[in-house]
Amino acid sequence: MATNTYTISDLAREFDLTTRAMRFYEDMGLLQPERSGPGGRNRVYSARDRTRLKLTLRAKRLGLSLTEAREIIDTYDSPRDTGPQLRKFLAVLAQHRKQLEEQMADLQANLDEIKVHEKEARALLARMDKAK
Repeated sequence: MATNTYTISDLAREFDLTTRAMRFYEDMGLLQPERSGPGGRNRVYSARDRTRLKLTLRAKRLGLSLTEAREIIDTYDSPRDTGPQLRKFLAVLAQHRKQLEEQMADLQANLDEIKVHEKEARALLARMDKAK
């Protein structure tokens, strides 16, 4: 059975990333490519690395930090029971949901305040126009 491998350019192109971002994910411990070529300069990514990259980008879209993403992805790499892994994932998601809900409440309060100021400004303008 042949194993799929990828170059840094292959994955960067597939996921619309820069090679610099790919190296950053590697520095963060999210990707662990093999090295080949003179002095180990060439990175060779496995199907596992590709999956980890895909999960990392999904976690980023959910608003998770790269550290949170790595912790969750690492739990899936371990051969342990999936129960603790899922509980950790749910705990991280619950915390993130709470943060987003607080941000939404703050934004809604700001929007409500803007509406009040707009109404007051329109009323002032209307009075000024009548006085002319």
